Amino acid sequence: MNVLLVYAHPEPRSLTGSLKNYAVRRLMQNGHMVQVSDLYAMRWKTTLDSDDNTAYRPGTRFDPSADSMQAFQTGTQSADIVAEQDKLRWADAVILQFPLWWFTMPAILKGWVERVYACGFGYGVGEHSDTHWGDRYGEGTLTGKRAMLMVTAGGWESHYAPRGINGPIDDVLFPIQHGVLYYPGFDVLPPHVVYRAHKTDAAKFDRICHELGQRLDRLFDTAPIPFRRQNAGDYLIPELTLRPEIAADQSGYGIHAAPNRPED
Repeated sequence: MNVLLVYAHPEPRSLTGSLKNYAVRRLMQNGHMVQVSDLYAMRWKTTLDSDDNTAYRPGTRFDPSADSMQAFQTGTQSADIVAEQDKLRWADAVILQFPLWWFTMPAILKGWVERVYACGFGYGVGEHSDTHWGDRYGEGTLTGKRAMLMVTAGGWESHYAPRGINGPIDDVLFPIQHGVLYYPGFDVLPPHVVYRAHKTDAAKFDRICHELGQRLDRLFDTAPIPFRRQNAGDYLIPELTLRPEIAADQSGYGIHAAPNRPED
């Protein structure tokens, strides 16, 4: 299978960098083809702006969505965006690997998402009607592919527990897993998180690699998070709220996952 690893850390000798190298070796040992987008090494341009459309006319009003759609449809996207979109089309699974900085991904990875997920590619696809509100949240360009987060965090695991001060890790990562990954169609696997990353000695590193190796060995067998599909009947359209009889009297991120969601 084909695996794309999108890696965001400025120091190759970091724990994150070492785990990236381990992951690539393990995946290749398992017979997978692997590509790595090392964003810092690539000097990835973070900001979405008019330069992303090579046909942009100076002096005209820049509209991020409209310009993105125009460039995508007419083949005038900048070459770096096209290259990453081609990698996503090639991949059967995508791993986003990053340190948890200020409760989210590093800015360079957020910039990769903003630019590569062009209008017409990552969003803005599908019909909008009384019964179907675009191809998203379980549908879209990347449907049929798997995705997983590999995250290193400085805090203790208890800090991200259900009663931890940082909030449950599934809630912290929800905007990335449900928004960035599930929105364009990925089947999203439970994340792999390494805690107290700055407190890693040789023994802990060996244990971390063993645990990561087990996850990578099951990359194509692990059941995805059962997020509810937007257009499958659970949500009212166009309000896009859960039907009142579903998870009645509940709220929060957890209601958007259905433990017994039927398979397609």
